[in-house]
Amino acid sequence: MSFVCDICPRRCGALRDSGSGAGFCGEGELARVARAAPHMWEEPPISGERGSGTVFFTGCNLRCVYCQNYELSTGKTGIAVSAGRLREIYFELIEKGVHNINLVTAGHFMGPVLESLSEPLPVPVVWNSSGYESAETLRLLEGRVQVYLPDMKYADSALAKKYSAAPDYPETAERAIFEMFRQVGPYRIGEDGLLRSGVIIRHLVLPGAIENTRRVIKWVAESFAPGEVLFSLMSQYTPMGRAAEFPEINRRLTPDEYGEAVGLMEEYGIEDGFYQELSSAKEEYTPDFDLTGV
Repeated sequence: MSFVCDICPRRCGALRDSGSGAGFCGEGELARVARAAPHMWEEPPISGERGSGTVFFTGCNLRCVYCQNYELSTGKTGIAVSAGRLREIYFELIEKGVHNINLVTAGHFMGPVLESLSEPLPVPVVWNSSGYESAETLRLLEGRVQVYLPDMKYADSALAKKYSAAPDYPETAERAIFEMFRQVGPYRIGEDGLLRSGVIIRHLVLPGAIENTRRVIKWVAESFAPGEVLFSLMSQYTPMGRAAEFPEINRRLTPDEYGEAVGLMEEYGIEDGFYQELSSAKEEYTPDFDLTGV
């Protein structure tokens, strides 16, 4: 059944139907999936020893010029699946031994995803998102998602506009993350080292944008007490997508930039979290969206 869409913060009012979609995300009524497979490169309490059961959805409501999943986010790959098939995919991954079901950029397919989660799964559900989401829409997930894994890309609205076409990103992501935390509360890690529930806030350090990173880290430190959320500082930035059109970000981080970003975590007293080694900036960490598992 087609519907007029107000799912995401853009509230573009597009008619979402069985076609390709006319809205900002460019998607129709059915969820489209490009890959479903165990993934070993999430944070340690997500990936564990057997991997996270990642389901990569097609399309996005951002336009990040440096997107490492550019082929996926721009809708160039993926096939439509029913809510029933989505649930089958979850259990096929669970049979492979994954520690959780990790839904990557699924927010614009809220209807079919909610239907696929109508009954609890035997493993935690991870909501892996850009952070640019409506808090009102996120409330629909209460009780169905145990772990939230949002980005906090920007505290600088000018950068958000320039690189992601979303000048309202900072305040929108803040509201979304507060809603996520309201739902699941302080993080809980089991004796096996795996995350049972909670929020991990991710931040990708951009070249030449250390002040943006400082403001993001400061916001996290001031908004949450120790023991409430985990913070993941990512150094894996690799020029992809349309990055070549923006010379200032058409490079990887320098060792000095990386060292300064890590130092900011110490400066603001963030101990609950992770940071990647600078060597993590490798294109092979981006999976092939070849319809594996779909």
